[in-house]
Amino acid sequence: MTRPAEPPALSLRPLYRAEQVRELDRRTIAAGCEGFALMQRAAAAAWQDLKARWPHVQSLTVLCGGGNNGGDGHVLAALAAAEGVAVQRILLKPVEELTGDARRAADMATAAGVSAMPWRQDVSLEGELVVDALLGTGLGGEVRGPIREAIEAVNASGLPVLAIDIPSGLQADTGAMLGVAIRATLTVTFIGDKLGLYTGAAPAHVGELAFRALEVDAEAEGDLVPAARLLEAGLIAAWLPPRPRDAHKGDAGHSLVLGGAPGFGGAALLAAEACARLGAGKVSLATAPEHVTASLVRRPEVMVHGVRGAGDLGSLPEHADVLVVGPGLGQGSWGQGMLQAALDASKPLVVDADGLNLLASRFAGRHRDDWILTPHPGEAARLLGLSVGEVEADRPAAALALQRRYGGVVVLKGAGSLVAGPEGLAVCPHGNPGMASGGMGDALSGILGALLAQGLPIEPAAWLGVLVHAMAADMAAGQGGERGLLAGDLASCARILVNPTTGEGDAAATR
Repeated sequence: MTRPAEPPALSLRPLYRAEQVRELDRRTIAAGCEGFALMQRAAAAAWQDLKARWPHVQSLTVLCGGGNNGGDGHVLAALAAAEGVAVQRILLKPVEELTGDARRAADMATAAGVSAMPWRQDVSLEGELVVDALLGTGLGGEVRGPIREAIEAVNASGLPVLAIDIPSGLQADTGAMLGVAIRATLTVTFIGDKLGLYTGAAPAHVGELAFRALEVDAEAEGDLVPAARLLEAGLIAAWLPPRPRDAHKGDAGHSLVLGGAPGFGGAALLAAEACARLGAGKVSLATAPEHVTASLVRRPEVMVHGVRGAGDLGSLPEHADVLVVGPGLGQGSWGQGMLQAALDASKPLVVDADGLNLLASRFAGRHRDDWILTPHPGEAARLLGLSVGEVEADRPAAALALQRRYGGVVVLKGAGSLVAGPEGLAVCPHGNPGMASGGMGDALSGILGALLAQGLPIEPAAWLGVLVHAMAADMAAGQGGERGLLAGDLASCARILVNPTTGEGDAAATR
């Protein structure tokens, strides 16, 4: 197994928590930028993005809350009116109750000739599109009262929505929906990009996302350590350059998949095939004897071994560079024996599915630096002793807690998959609802096994595996749609992605 050279460092986009962005706000103002001027910058940026997305807009409904987010909305209303757009301004807090920059912004809109009306449940949203300036990033509790009514009315209207900074009702640090949240078409966020715009409920509410720094350099503030980094496609070429022309299969590593208990063979076959397609030099599969024929028919390149129990493994684990354990494992004696053998082998591990359930129930207290754990929220809940609701309420905290407890690298799957490792938290912005089908996690396990076999360090292997898995699903969905997307569709697309010089038009040749 040949370890690739360390690639040049990539500057992945930093993501921040709401309090960090507020601190950036305070420091920018302290450095001489007036708060109202910063508000005007934000509103102007949002207005420019609105015009770029909807260039022929003639009328707007702007919903303004009581804080600075509402202030952004007031200023945007003034800018729109100055350009001849008809503006319906609906207030969730009367102008006379506003203070500071929010009051200045409301007065600016009034001076620009924009009329205002209070929110009522029976109000008609008259604009061609809606601007959401109801709630900012400081929201902590569940949305209630008139603001909840307004959000529900906007969502029921079917109108396109621009959300200023964050869709109202979405938690800026976690991506959780606090009772109800705006479903935006476009979100324009400012100063520092927010972690909660990428995970949990966020992908269903943010729509397109535009980040505008407003001339603030967040990374220049060295003491404000980003809460996470955003994975990007450039990682693939950086870590997986073209192979040397004299490469041989021994250079690309040997992966062993342990899975497919009696009656559960499909998952292990999917993992083994994904492992082979992602470039492992050799792939072995240890599975129940009744699944051997299916493996030979489906993918004869995989070296399949029928094993009645861990005692039949012999020296297979010793000869592998990395073990993938869990797909179709089951929680009976067969699966328990396979997991014990994998843990005893002292080789890097990828643990998924029932391997994780067994870690929670029968192999508790394990902590390793050389494994990747890939739980979905249900498995994460069992590993942490929490409910699924508690995990989903703060996915970043759950991922970090898993990594602290179990070591290595943890991939918390789901919308906006999270990767927690020694270097912190990373978020994947790719993927689609078509991935909500059986076997997707098995394909990810195989992809991770292949990357580890090829010598990638454990954390970059997890970053790339999650990224390639999600991007392959997006590519496959682009070819045939999201509904009916199968885990087996990903391998051919993933192969293209890990060969950056191969065009997408060559996909048919890889099937």
